[in-house]
Amino acid sequence: MLAQPALNRHPAPSLPPPPSQHCPSAGGAVPSASTSEAAVGGQEKLDMGKNTMRLLCTSLSLALICWLAEGTLSKTDAKKGATKKLEEKTLHSDKNVQDRGLVVVDPKAKDIILEHRSYCSKKMKERHFSGDVLGYVTPWNSHGYDIAKIFGNKFTLISPVWLQVKRRGKERFQFTGLHDADKGWMKDVRKTSKNIKIVPRILFDGWTYQDFETVFGSEDEIEELSESMVLLAKNENFDGFVVEVWSQLGNQKQTELIHLLIHLSEALREAQLKLILVIPPAVAPGTNQPGMFTKKEFDQLASAIDSFSLMTYDYSTPQRPGPNSPLPWVRACVQVLDPDSKWRNKILLGLNFYGMDYSALGASGEPILGSRYIETLKEHKPKIVWDEQIAEHYFEYKKNKGGKHAVFYPTLKSIQLRVELAKELGTGISIWELGQGLDYFYDLL
Repeated sequence: MLAQPALNRHPAPSLPPPPSQHCPSAGGAVPSASTSEAAVGGQEKLDMGKNTMRLLCTSLSLALICWLAEGTLSKTDAKKGATKKLEEKTLHSDKNVQDRGLVVVDPKAKDIILEHRSYCSKKMKERHFSGDVLGYVTPWNSHGYDIAKIFGNKFTLISPVWLQVKRRGKERFQFTGLHDADKGWMKDVRKTSKNIKIVPRILFDGWTYQDFETVFGSEDEIEELSESMVLLAKNENFDGFVVEVWSQLGNQKQTELIHLLIHLSEALREAQLKLILVIPPAVAPGTNQPGMFTKKEFDQLASAIDSFSLMTYDYSTPQRPGPNSPLPWVRACVQVLDPDSKWRNKILLGLNFYGMDYSALGASGEPILGSRYIETLKEHKPKIVWDEQIAEHYFEYKKNKGGKHAVFYPTLKSIQLRVELAKELGTGISIWELGQGLDYFYDLL
């Protein structure tokens, strides 16, 4: 998770490494994507799960880097840029995207360009998903603020990415980022949806390993931090917080961090405030190994924390290009955390509304947001390819002197399948982030 505003990922502060950083511990097997909810147990099933994830990882690696080995695009692809300018609808529609026949595995670039702004205005207050839906908004992507107001009824939680907590000495904490807090916008969002909760994200910014150790070792420090956060929420009219801290410590001090989070959650709950914890994926991307947050930690926190914002995205990297969020991996991440479906409603399955644009030159890649995705479609008019196994679309294009590129970006079909998976598994949804997607995506929620 990188601390650069333009990036897709949750920005997070850097932390000096603790004295002995170690890898995620080995743990239980990962269930197969096709394993039914009732058949998670049993050694045979567990072995099948391991083998399935190994096969998935191997086949993904082979399938998703093959484009790097190919030389150039076809001559027809190279000529597409010379065709006429494509149109975009600016008026809203009376029908949702399903009724317009747009949720398909074979979308055309021209149809995405034409329709992406045209959401269903008649049904924008209707919810098609009954679980919790958390939407992140960021100060550096202002369109997300508008989305939260337009589609407010489709969300139960909105998390503006505003706040940081800094430790300034013994039992002294300072909250920064309040200059981004927009009281007028908060009022407008609550006017749109009476039941929505505004829960700003808060980072433990600039904390050293020693800062964490000191707070962990002092009940007075923990009490002061908890009281300060409750007071901040009351003063600023927040409904709680989304806390992002787990990945900062790697696998260090987990027992102490859990103690802090439980204490903080109890203090917030007593004040009728919510605590949502951001957690990394339970299956490490590209492997069948446990991630940094496993069933063990989930079981200890599940009764205390209101919701868990599960980051089931960022599966691939420029060094290992490919999909943002393979569907079998997403399923496995949920099943590993809660195989008995005891706390599924507290898990907010993460959906990325950004994509990645990978270049074959120098194994590089960068996030691509909705606006640039549309511009890329207009310029190159590529053929959009559906991968059934990962349930994502991608396309290839070539820049002049820039080499070959592959773009993985969510589509109506890929989002619909993930929403359906959340319904099947009994989870909620979290979206990073609202300003990065296309407007007609919200017809699906």
